[in-house]
Amino acid sequence: MRDVVESKRNLIKGGLIGGLALAAAASSARQAAAQSAPTSLLRTVLDRGKLIVGTGSTNAPWHFEDEKGQLVGMDITMGRILAKGLFDDDKKVEFVRQDAAQRIPNINTGKVDIVIQFMTMSPARAQLIAFSRPYYIEGIALLTRPDSEKKTFDSLLKAGSSTRVSILQNVDAEASVKKVLPQANVMQLDSQANVILALDSKRVDAAAVDLSTVWWLAKRHPDKYADAGKSWNSMLYGAGMRQGDPDWVRFVDTTFGIAIYGHQNEIYDAAINDYFGLKPPVREPGLPRF
Repeated sequence: MRDVVESKRNLIKGGLIGGLALAAAASSARQAAAQSAPTSLLRTVLDRGKLIVGTGSTNAPWHFEDEKGQLVGMDITMGRILAKGLFDDDKKVEFVRQDAAQRIPNINTGKVDIVIQFMTMSPARAQLIAFSRPYYIEGIALLTRPDSEKKTFDSLLKAGSSTRVSILQNVDAEASVKKVLPQANVMQLDSQANVILALDSKRVDAAAVDLSTVWWLAKRHPDKYADAGKSWNSMLYGAGMRQGDPDWVRFVDTTFGIAIYGHQNEIYDAAINDYFGLKPPVREPGLPRF
């Protein structure tokens, strides 16, 4: 009987020690993060107790309001992942709503700690701000109707000059479509809403829009929209930060990498299913695949 009691005491003691060790490890991580340069935002954010993220509010599935008026979307998710990494609490984040034109100014004036607002990475922008590692690769894709004979990319390509495609008007619009559908008739329209409306009204067989838009609409309205199964013209989305702060950039890169490729991926995995209808990526131990 004494042996049983002693074993229980040892188990309880071991559990307490294990719990204390975990708490100490978390505390050590906070202290280690605070060893960053005194001018680094990493230290500033930790001392403040919350993260400030610049983002938008009108572009699903990236940043938009749900039925309760709360900001949601993939950009919002990446902000919450950072807050979780900083404070072990994904609610310790303030989202500052801003226009796309304010993204770089708000970084450089210090109004926000970071911008996560489906910002395409480019060498020109990288001269003005620092980018995180990419967290998404955008592209052009073809949205079609599930009841159409030209629902798939192969059928659109086979139809040749009888295929009609709508796209947002810009200098490269026609060339972009012709890159994959060289014989298609291209209809350039003045807004993304009208590009999709042309598909709804059957004025075109496909709408050339962002891949994320295709995934979002096909998931939300499978009776109305379909993914033709073709994407091209890759563009990288990254979070924007102030230049000259390597500690902050490294923290953001590390946290994103762990969420996308590592073991702390619950928030990320739920989001890619909710917003894109995708299954979580398989993370296989062994040699890196990124």
